[in-house]
Amino acid sequence: MKALVVCGDDFGGVLLAGPAVRAVAAQASPVTLMTGPRGAPAARLLPGVDDVLEGEVPWEGARPPAVEDADTDGVVRRVREAAPDVALILAPDGASPLPAALLLRMAHVPRIGAACDEPAGTLLDVHHRRPPDRHEARAALDTAAALGFLLRTGDDGRLRVLPTPDTTALTGNGPYVVLHPGAGAAARAWSPDRCAEAVELLADAGHRVVVTGGPDETALTRHVSGATAIDLGGRTDPRHLAGVLRAADAFVGGDTGVAHLAAATGTPVVSLFAPVFPAERWAPYGVPGVLLGDQGAACAGTGARHCPVPGHPCLDEVTPQDVVSAVHKLLRAGA
Repeated sequence: MKALVVCGDDFGGVLLAGPAVRAVAAQASPVTLMTGPRGAPAARLLPGVDDVLEGEVPWEGARPPAVEDADTDGVVRRVREAAPDVALILAPDGASPLPAALLLRMAHVPRIGAACDEPAGTLLDVHHRRPPDRHEARAALDTAAALGFLLRTGDDGRLRVLPTPDTTALTGNGPYVVLHPGAGAAARAWSPDRCAEAVELLADAGHRVVVTGGPDETALTRHVSGATAIDLGGRTDPRHLAGVLRAADAFVGGDTGVAHLAAATGTPVVSLFAPVFPAERWAPYGVPGVLLGDQGAACAGTGARHCPVPGHPCLDEVTPQDVVSAVHKLLRAGA
């Protein structure tokens, strides 16, 4: 049985789909994962994925393409060529799976399942109802189970990635803590100055600190690293970043895909979590963690990309000493 998993989310969202992908792969082969350009790098890290089908559609992503610029015809053609027997659509909470289901019907996929809270007509064969406040990773597993796909015996359902390379050449020898100052939206980021102070305090407490960031975040990682931390801004692809995270004692960062990547490598997470999206659905999953940030702040549930509250109090009231204390709590628990 050939299977297609559709997860049109970003990097972190695709990682959260990983356990459901493994459930599909336990009973189907090959498994193709269809996602957008931001999710494709994560898809290539997931166990159980045999092929990645990439395409932009006008209903997904923070900046979706205009309808006339979207690759919907190409997506339909490539799905038809892949000829899956069954498709599982994993839309993030609040997003409809029906546009994707329509494309799959146009590509003649015979059996389609998804979680959906609206009438689906003939678009879905399995119409799963998602329980409220379910974590995204757990909700994806529920939807896979509704379609008949269960994890193999002994699979604990946590996030995972494929084996990672040795990254000692990047980090040097010895234990370290990773601090990732960036985030996909300003509302989910701790301030750069707070991050830089945390680096200094972690170093004063005896930790080596590694600062990570993407190619467009090198100025940020340079500022945060100062003369104290190892600056890996712009120096890692996703696979090597996973290696850096796997070898870390702990990860410190905001609500970002890299936090989910840290969880997928089994590294404990100090999560500076702005409540613009609910932590019960989006916090790092399946690893020891400490959640920092005022989850009852006025921005809660707004989905805002820029903080609507002056002073960004939900995160910037978290102090660098709070972060150091959280790191020490995780390290003591893991000792």
